[in-house]
Amino acid sequence: MGMQTLVTQGGGYVVSRAHHLCTKGGGLASRSSTTASSSRRLLCTGFLFLLSLNEKHYHRGLIRGSETSAVDSPLSHRSMARLIEDGIVSPPSPRKVSHKMELFGDTREDSYYWLRDDNRQDPQVLSYLKEENGYTERVMADSKKLQEELYKEIRGRIQEDDMKVPLRKGPFFYYEKTLKDQQYKQHCRREIAGGEGPGDVREVMDIGPDTPNEQILLDENKEAAKHEFYSVGAFKVSPDHKLLAYGEDTKGDEVYTVYVVAIDTGEHVGKPLKGMTECVEWINSETLAYITQDDLHRPFKVWRHKLGTEQSEDILLYHERNEEFYLDLSKSESQEFLFVSSSSKITQFVLSLKVKDISQEFKPLTPNVTGTDFSVTHRGGHFFIQKRNDEVYNSELLVCPIESVTDTAVLLPHRSSVKLQEIQAFENHLVVFERQTGLLNAVVYALPPVGETFTALPDGHRIEFSEPAYMIESMKSNFFSPILRFGYSSLRTPLSVYDYDMNTGENVLKKREPVLGGFKPEDYVTVREWATALDGTQVPISIVYRKDIVKLDGTDPMLLYGYGSYEICIEPEFRSNRLALIDRGFVYAIAHIRGGGEMGRKWYEDGKLLKKKNTFTDFIACAEHLLDQKFGARGKLCINGRSAGGLLMGAVLNMRPDLFKVVVAGVPFVDVVTTMLDASIPLTTAEWEEWGNPQKEEFYNYMKSYSPVDNVKMQDYPNILVTAGLNDPRVAYWEPAKFVAKLREKKTDDNLLVFKCEMGAGHFSKSGRFDKLEEDAFTYAFILECLS
Repeated sequence: MGMQTLVTQGGGYVVSRAHHLCTKGGGLASRSSTTASSSRRLLCTGFLFLLSLNEKHYHRGLIRGSETSAVDSPLSHRSMARLIEDGIVSPPSPRKVSHKMELFGDTREDSYYWLRDDNRQDPQVLSYLKEENGYTERVMADSKKLQEELYKEIRGRIQEDDMKVPLRKGPFFYYEKTLKDQQYKQHCRREIAGGEGPGDVREVMDIGPDTPNEQILLDENKEAAKHEFYSVGAFKVSPDHKLLAYGEDTKGDEVYTVYVVAIDTGEHVGKPLKGMTECVEWINSETLAYITQDDLHRPFKVWRHKLGTEQSEDILLYHERNEEFYLDLSKSESQEFLFVSSSSKITQFVLSLKVKDISQEFKPLTPNVTGTDFSVTHRGGHFFIQKRNDEVYNSELLVCPIESVTDTAVLLPHRSSVKLQEIQAFENHLVVFERQTGLLNAVVYALPPVGETFTALPDGHRIEFSEPAYMIESMKSNFFSPILRFGYSSLRTPLSVYDYDMNTGENVLKKREPVLGGFKPEDYVTVREWATALDGTQVPISIVYRKDIVKLDGTDPMLLYGYGSYEICIEPEFRSNRLALIDRGFVYAIAHIRGGGEMGRKWYEDGKLLKKKNTFTDFIACAEHLLDQKFGARGKLCINGRSAGGLLMGAVLNMRPDLFKVVVAGVPFVDVVTTMLDASIPLTTAEWEEWGNPQKEEFYNYMKSYSPVDNVKMQDYPNILVTAGLNDPRVAYWEPAKFVAKLREKKTDDNLLVFKCEMGAGHFSKSGRFDKLEEDAFTYAFILECLS
């Protein structure tokens, strides 16, 4: 890459890794646990997480190549399965209540339908969930020491007292930091000694004794101390840098309350705004725009709020009445326009509002055409429009004058092998993030002077990367600067934040995420493999392992992760928690299966609706390929997926239970037919274009053929861990609860089946960073015990 590492000198400070934000969207857009930073926040470069809650598990001592033998493990003397078999620990046996559902001459019996309680208050339901948690606690009791060991190890790799790379914004450096033993972040800023400006790739924020003092804008730790769950959504500083608007969720249900605070005094300005999504933007320093959601958590109304007035007096700017569409709100990089995107799974149109004309209403910027997806950004006298439909399925890039939005010219034509994923505008440059053969690249284009009309782009410059599988992500940058900030990572390279000078091509490493405990990237190998699907399609797989431990002779344990929905791309990025398994001899792999977006739009379309089963058979093909190529051992293959990835786990569990030793299904979407028939459940109507509408017989029959709850049968199953969140608005707790109950009723084996429901959390589990590590340790302990 021609990368240079920036060294701190003379009181300067190179700060921490940039935040890998997995945007959850402006309210609920999908059941995904991962999402992306584009105008449609549904698509994840991070997932999400992907925050990525998507790949987590661990143990030291039970697997070949580790420090102690299985005989030394406190769990190996008497397995959990033996405790259950001997009746020492008995699994819950929920009562069965007949509930028949008839459609198209077909009758489905759901004996556990009674577990659904929309209010989460039914004593019998809560009692059952607590009984399951108690059983899980008893079954895993002997692993407490192991869990503590894993937790200590995972946490020990984290530099707890750390800071992210500051971003120039106006006269301040803005940044986040974490403190030792503190669960949550502090949001901070410092004045820039030289004032506003474009900055330089080599500059650092000086924190010497003669520099401006740090201002703590928000200490999440203080606020979180008042609640069992705490998550900050929106965090927006006003254009004059005097006010802060931030949204907080204290239940995990993704319903936010927004507070406005005077930064210098810390005093609240007006009353909090309630019932909101995390979409909040400043129109000017006295006025906010925000989105509220309906009773089904659908973001559907955009409002204007004047500071100092009652929320009941706010002005409705736009109301999306189509129940299959949801709204998102964003501000252009130029800060001159607000954009409202109204989206279904196949259609998106955009409205705009010039921030200087706040008395006006949002105006249509792109047409509303079924099957066509638009996203927009702005610079100077032009809008840049990304357009996708059946003809230009990987998107083309258009430009138009802001005064004549129908007068478009094609800047980048459609390419069948290259997916246009994201556009980032600067005053003098345009950055295009495009995906080819499953990997994301960044191409930089110089723009003509502002005010000059243009209908073509000069040749662009591609930023080169050398590893066989990697991830890059766009990050917040300064619009008025020639500096592009981006994140780079691979399965063996911790997240690295770079500042790239788009004029000179100089690329400077600002911060690499520190990984403690003796981690050395050169100890690990990353490779890409291609599995052949049932229909001959080549499916990419990203793999990492430790070269001094793994033998690649068909005896190694393996963890295979999959997702495959919503066009979300699961990136081959670094997660230090995985080292707990990899350093014990595990091969870790990601199956980039259809239904995701890794290989372009067609890759997604070939894994949805009436082609959804391709997602499941692709995953099975990847598993078999890895075993055939001796990347893992038959009898030691573990798999993991969350949310829609939990659906994947449930489907392949029913299809090929013989193939897997351990299955971890996190907040799994497993009751597909029943949920998609019920329009009173959040997300249902908005997701008919993703899964199909089972009120149509063709979709009903197809969905029933793979829906995990509907396909549990009398057979042997592997060891299974299922998780849920009581307040989850994306996948209701009763779906995994019913799945577990039915598995207990039908399965014919003595393998472990445990269910863990977080009673004070939602889709993304506990909110504290160390609390999440405890969950990782628990999951890894379960996996490793099952392999012991």
